Amino acid sequence: MKSSRKNSLHIDREALATLALVQEGLLSPIDKLMNSQEAAQVDATKLYKGKSFPFSFILAPSGRRNEEVLKNLRPGETVDLVQDGQKVGQVEVEEVFGIDPLKRLEHIYGTTDTSHPGIQSTLKRLGHYAVAGEFWVDFEEIKTYKQLLAKRKKELKAKNIAAIMLAAKPLHRAHERLIRLSLENNDLVVLFLLKPYVQEKFSYELRHRTLEYFVKNYLPKNRVLIVPLENTYIFAGYNELILDAIVAQNFGCNKLIVGKNHAGLGLYYDKNSVKSIFDGIKGITIAIETVSEFVYCDECKTLVSTNTCPHGSHHHISYHADSILELLELGILPPAVLVRKEISALILSELFPNRFKNLQKLYADLIPTSGLLEGHSETEFYIELMKLYQTTSLT
Repeated sequence: MKSSRKNSLHIDREALATLALVQEGLLSPIDKLMNSQEAAQVDATKLYKGKSFPFSFILAPSGRRNEEVLKNLRPGETVDLVQDGQKVGQVEVEEVFGIDPLKRLEHIYGTTDTSHPGIQSTLKRLGHYAVAGEFWVDFEEIKTYKQLLAKRKKELKAKNIAAIMLAAKPLHRAHERLIRLSLENNDLVVLFLLKPYVQEKFSYELRHRTLEYFVKNYLPKNRVLIVPLENTYIFAGYNELILDAIVAQNFGCNKLIVGKNHAGLGLYYDKNSVKSIFDGIKGITIAIETVSEFVYCDECKTLVSTNTCPHGSHHHISYHADSILELLELGILPPAVLVRKEISALILSELFPNRFKNLQKLYADLIPTSGLLEGHSETEFYIELMKLYQTTSLT
């Protein structure tokens, strides 16, 4: 419904999604918008209610209108939260207090360097006043997936539930190997697909479609659950991995699987034992399982772990997502050893719609058929074209 109240705060979809993560318990122990004393204490100690949390949780929306509303709010009042003209929530005001936006950015990102990805956009949406108090928001997506996981756990009587955080941009063979490996040792695998709040050519919807295709066609689909993860600004900083662990644990997973080369893991050796950022963390009990990098070895002729392959790195093809994505964005079919041909076909059909002047003639001239006259899609053409690339009798 529309909000007609003058004391309403206007927020964007990203802020709404972040509040929803708290409302649904995924950022526990956070359960409210912190007041000035709580915020200062959390920023200093990295603890809230005796449990680790990397920075304070506040709402400080930007804009002159929001600032005027915030200045006039008094404890005990309620203020509507409005997004795109619609009321989407409400805050019971406990306190309004001033903040330093740059210090806020430093707590989240570890820097105030405006050349850092995300800093500039976050600074634009961050005001100088924050509101504290209990709140509610209307955001059903997270609740729906929590219910779906509970149902799946009951059906499978699942005890070991692993989480993997994925951008799948694009979904490649190393992702597939990681997911399969996770299924070997767990009853249920939750794939958290990162859902960003920036415009991308390679859209979230396309990434979801490719991941869903792989799960439905090549995995025991009742043992894999794809969950959109609202990848808001709070996950953009150097505390991303800690927040991932908190979300996965609160979602009901008891294991988080990450690569050993994850930027936020910070593995190091101390007295002959491996340490990481999770040593000394309070309240995060989820098991962290690290896996080695997967590569294709031209001597082993298969996908291998760098821990098990005896050949040097000069024999390895790495699965660098940005390089594979560059091929796709140029309209080039990546070799099937990098990306499954059906996945590449889905992606190219989306990125380059109606690319061919006469697809049916091209198909008839280049692709073997059953002899029947029938239409073919661009996706089918890419798949058949890849099969030709893989023909070896004349090479």
